[in-house]
Amino acid sequence: MHEKGSQDRVVPVPNLLDYFRTSIECVISDQGVEVEPQATHYVVNLLTLFSRSEELYDDDGETFGLKPLALMLADAADAPSAADRSACLQRIGDVALFVSGFFADSLASHAVDLDYYIHMGGSAYGSLSEEVRGTFRGRAFARTYSELATKFQVLVDVLNEMRARERQESDVDLLRAYSVWRKTGSKRAENLLRQQGVVPLTTGSAIRRH
Repeated sequence: MHEKGSQDRVVPVPNLLDYFRTSIECVISDQGVEVEPQATHYVVNLLTLFSRSEELYDDDGETFGLKPLALMLADAADAPSAADRSACLQRIGDVALFVSGFFADSLASHAVDLDYYIHMGGSAYGSLSEEVRGTFRGRAFARTYSELATKFQVLVDVLNEMRARERQESDVDLLRAYSVWRKTGSKRAENLLRQQGVVPLTTGSAIRRH
């Protein structure tokens, strides 16, 4: 019989929005990173939205799941209007941030890894910021999308730390942490390595222990 561990816990919360806001602000403060309040608010709303599977997964009546980012990008390129293209770009950024933030480890077994999601998501938000600039929507969101693009890696680290804390994870997969650091330059992955006595080298491919 499977024995439930901390990672299987279901923690009831009275308000999911407040829960995500408190969690993300705590991690941002602890990690000493700077993220504009508007971008933090956007991510909190995104997490709350995607907590409902029907908002995260695509359902065309025949298939149910996540469309590959490359196909989403193709949809953006073929979009019939600027509004449709913007919606596609936002979808790419949102999905890439959520997946790389909460399912980064699962990407190790996929054809595309975390660095691909970070590149696609950051680029999508950056393009979206330029697309809406000068429009009514842009006056409210262009700066936020630009911040999401610039701080995409930072936000991925924040979400990864949120996930680890919630699941009370203490074991560190050194090879995975090193792979993430090497591919993305993740400060969180670097700190995890250093906490385990591993010094990641900026040149060459070797790592050494103290």
